Amino acid sequence: MADRTAPLPVEELRALVESGEIDTVVLAFPDMQGRLQGKRFAARFFLDDVLEHGTEGCNYLLAVDTEMNTVDGYAMSSWERGYGDFAMRPDPVTLRRIPWHPGTALLVADLAWSDGAPVAAAPRQILRRQLDRLAGLGYTAQVGTELEFIVFKDSYEQAWDAGYRGLTPANQYNIDYSILGTGRIEPLLRRLRNDMAGAGLTVESAKGECNPGQHEIVFRYDEALTTCDQHALYKTGAKEIASQEGVSITFMAKYNEREGNSCHIHLSLTDADGTNVMAGPDGMSEVMRHFLAGQLAALRDFSLLYAPNINSYKRFQPGSFAPTAVAWGHDNRTCALRVVGHGRATRFENRLPGGDVNPYLAVAGLVAAGLYGVEQKLELPEPCPGNAYTAGFAHVPTSLREAAELWENSPIAKAAFGDEVVAHYSNMARVELDAFDAAVTDWELRRSFERL
Repeated sequence: MADRTAPLPVEELRALVESGEIDTVVLAFPDMQGRLQGKRFAARFFLDDVLEHGTEGCNYLLAVDTEMNTVDGYAMSSWERGYGDFAMRPDPVTLRRIPWHPGTALLVADLAWSDGAPVAAAPRQILRRQLDRLAGLGYTAQVGTELEFIVFKDSYEQAWDAGYRGLTPANQYNIDYSILGTGRIEPLLRRLRNDMAGAGLTVESAKGECNPGQHEIVFRYDEALTTCDQHALYKTGAKEIASQEGVSITFMAKYNEREGNSCHIHLSLTDADGTNVMAGPDGMSEVMRHFLAGQLAALRDFSLLYAPNINSYKRFQPGSFAPTAVAWGHDNRTCALRVVGHGRATRFENRLPGGDVNPYLAVAGLVAAGLYGVEQKLELPEPCPGNAYTAGFAHVPTSLREAAELWENSPIAKAAFGDEVVAHYSNMARVELDAFDAAVTDWELRRSFERL
């Protein structure tokens, strides 16, 4: 992978700790849902002990459900295995200040077992492995994520007490691209932009979206691992900042029956000289054509990586700007894969992921699919020139159950990720499906309590 530079060098952290400006260091890692989990340390103790030697965390953190309940079926962690620890090793190039918490810095950790072996099913390690494969061909993935969210005037505590129903969105109507609409909550958007810039992210823009209260903040693309680290930090930070402001935001893929929260992911490849190898004399290079053909070939098998939750699949509705067709097109938003840009900006966009996506797993899927296309020299079919919703293409999976079955039985997934990773995330899907199948929903109560 490409060399990376820390937003906050370690020696600068030492000086800030010595002066008393930094007193707390957060060490965190992304879990299966892409959430940051970890510990807060006294800054001096972190520098004296944790920076070099790391710390430990219970290995159940990669073997629980979304609500942090212990569940069965994971090989790495269970009651029978005693729920031991894994090591959390700081990655110094992720060190940065956290402006929304006074006196605080943060690093991202990689996970390892007691013998030093990396934890294969850890999302950051899964991505690292695919990026290493890509580097073996002399390429680096450049990635950008576009993450949408909905803002509510209710606090998180008020939303909880209301059962997340009847909340008041920050805007009452469609404000897509509306300057007036974003101006209504500019104090929050401005703080999000400025605090993220203070944490070392490069903010590009903010805009309104279609669902009432829906917005998007976009950050500059970067090397793949850097982008995913920043994505995870941004989601955590945005929720923390919203809470401090007395409001709440959700990144869930489909909050209501209107437009869902997407997370379109853009990817291009560069060589050792930084040249975009996806650009060709006719727009797309041979490398890009193979890489994009791999996306199409693996899209259904890898949908679990792009849409990891039951709610994710409710986005995929015709005419919703969320894709239903396994198709590609030039600047065509009806397709799952959209080719955009010219020259050095040539890239493709995967439109499947929603705001609930784990960026590490999704980008690992994009890279693995592309490598499959390059290694097999797959031919790219003709683009969709019109409405992919009605053009008869293969359909993206319509449920988590379908996606999990495709993933579990996929020879492409097993070859790219290994049996351990495939089994681990198959179990993640099974756990969510079992929980949902056992739940009695408000939809059932409304339809059945009196009328049946």
